[in-house]
Amino acid sequence: MSISSPVAPPLLSPQRLAVSLMFLANGFVVGSWAPKIPEFATRLELDESELGLMIMCFGIGSLCAMPAVGALISKNGSRTVMRVVAASTIPCLMFVTVAPSVWTAAIALFLIGALIGGMDVAMNANAVEVEKRQGRAIMSSCHGFWSLGGVAGAGLGGVLIALYGVHVHAVVASVLTGIIVAISWPRILADPPHRQSPEPDQSAASIPRPGLLTAGAAVWLTGFICLIMMTPEGAILDWGALYLREELGADPALSGLAFGAFSAAMALMRFLGDLVRDRFGAVRTFRVSAILAMIGLTTAGLAQTPELAIAGFAVAGLGFANTVPIAFSAAGNLPGLPQGLAISVVTFMGYSGILFAPSLIGFVAEHTGFSAIYLALPVFVVMPLVFSGLMRHADRQAG
Repeated sequence: MSISSPVAPPLLSPQRLAVSLMFLANGFVVGSWAPKIPEFATRLELDESELGLMIMCFGIGSLCAMPAVGALISKNGSRTVMRVVAASTIPCLMFVTVAPSVWTAAIALFLIGALIGGMDVAMNANAVEVEKRQGRAIMSSCHGFWSLGGVAGAGLGGVLIALYGVHVHAVVASVLTGIIVAISWPRILADPPHRQSPEPDQSAASIPRPGLLTAGAAVWLTGFICLIMMTPEGAILDWGALYLREELGADPALSGLAFGAFSAAMALMRFLGDLVRDRFGAVRTFRVSAILAMIGLTTAGLAQTPELAIAGFAVAGLGFANTVPIAFSAAGNLPGLPQGLAISVVTFMGYSGILFAPSLIGFVAEHTGFSAIYLALPVFVVMPLVFSGLMRHADRQAG
């Protein structure tokens, strides 16, 4: 009498394809917004500081929506919430394109940020569910699809705006986003409400307060790890080109490769990261990735030539690529917490780093220079390394 071994789920199931396409759509909308910024500023007659405040409305909208969406997921499951938010995101680029005044544009950016941020929480929660059902890691490749969508949105947007203007671009981008969402719609994994049994004194309808409970402390600590690991991405995005140009003497074309090398390396490693994590485990993958990121940032900070700094940023991209996806998976599997709320806390804290830390970095760099900044950032990564044992929860889907 032979005993048949269980059949492994397909590498690319319909549910995995659906959530990956949602990441692609989300990144595509964010990438499509970037080339609209110059026309947006000119049309509304905004100077640099005013534009900065307007863009901050986007970030504030995201951060406001994330906890609310987490609570909705705990009550309704991620599929229902993700469908509603994704469908609402489709026409959002039109809002800023036709906004007639500064106030309406600010409201439009706040709304877009809320939709993008809410969709971010929902799709990460759904990706955790797919990981559990399939028994294999998928989070890194999902984030790779987000990066791919961002590159596609920015590239296509630049071409369409140059040839046909911002209104045609907004329509085309909305149609393409709608097509991606429509393909995903019937294939999204149906998950139950994420109501896990709350521990004493903790309501499943509220965000866990730090320091009171083991589970609550774990999710806030995981969120702090995400904040630290996402801050360098904002530092390189906003200040990498200026560092190469002002401190290392790079020409404009070469200085643009700072974030380009970082993001390209990150996207490549994210598509490989799930295989690496399944092979070596989440904790070991996180630790090696964090050390690689530290080496890359230190190389960039010590560089005497632009080329060496660019190489350092690329190595940092390879390192940072899988740290945040692993942390998101770990948060979604923390015992004793509603999954949606846990992911919303971690997402909130992580995106706080990428949205607001660069402003503080710019202020400090006026007094220290950017080389010191890139040498200081690896010191902060020591803390995630110390608490990297928390990443063991990311491997729970294997059970």
